[in-house]
Amino acid sequence: MKRKGQGPDGLVIVDKPAGLTSHAVVARIRRFAGTRRVGHAGTLDPMATGVLVIGVEKATRLLGHLALTRKEYVATIRLGQTTVTDDAEGEVTENAGAAGVELTAVEAGIAKLTGDILQMPSKVSAIKVNGVRSYTRVREGEEFELASRPVTISSFVLHENRTATAEDGTAVLDLDVTVECTSGTYIRALARDLGADLGTGGHLTALRRTRVGPYDLSSARTVDELEATYQADGAEAFQVMPIGEAAAAAFPRWDVDADQARLLVNGVRLKTDGMGPGTHAAFDPDGRFLALVEDRDGQTKILAVLV
Repeated sequence: MKRKGQGPDGLVIVDKPAGLTSHAVVARIRRFAGTRRVGHAGTLDPMATGVLVIGVEKATRLLGHLALTRKEYVATIRLGQTTVTDDAEGEVTENAGAAGVELTAVEAGIAKLTGDILQMPSKVSAIKVNGVRSYTRVREGEEFELASRPVTISSFVLHENRTATAEDGTAVLDLDVTVECTSGTYIRALARDLGADLGTGGHLTALRRTRVGPYDLSSARTVDELEATYQADGAEAFQVMPIGEAAAAAFPRWDVDADQARLLVNGVRLKTDGMGPGTHAAFDPDGRFLALVEDRDGQTKILAVLV
């Protein structure tokens, strides 16, 4: 029985609109769901749209265990201009132009940025340097470098290219791309680095996240859709992806019998009988999601009990 001020247990896959911060979306979900217990599994820049994974109630405990390491984006890269933020929200700092850039050179530059690479994150980001956010240091005019970090770009595909003229008259080249990558990758840094390699400068003009781990736009709802439901029916009608369904999508399933289920939720370690590596979602005979567990020397290590 839910107490007043509690929402349903589960995930909400939101199709975030441009212009809203991820924290602003979380604030709205708190209102729509009628609970303060809401969290997210990784942010999107305000300019970006697309998949934002949000947990409600008990599913907030699931967020930290979700293996959301694979992400997919569609983006537009503009060659010919550099901005302070590496995207269209920042001030243009250089206008090298992209007239005469050959498509073969673009494809070669994309190939260099595919696979296991070292990437320096964008300076206008929330990364801390000696306890201070990187974007704060940029605003204060400080000169500094961020440490490069390993990321994997499993796919970087160019779909369309077109010449254009920027507002200031600079000849630019716009590239529509799809990128599949690991967590921690900055797509705007890919745009920056591609432009630097070509000698033109580059930044993002559009970014849409289409998938995070097993969750994609097919199960996402817009903020406007959620708002309309809330206005019509209130928090009582708020719908989530049930926590068991969310766990089954993200982890291998491990089914136990009724006796094992009782022992498991009381913290008793069970024999894993060849469960396999990694985190598993344990379910009882009625299909109820019980806990996240992993094999540790032939017995279960309980990571989180979620009943």
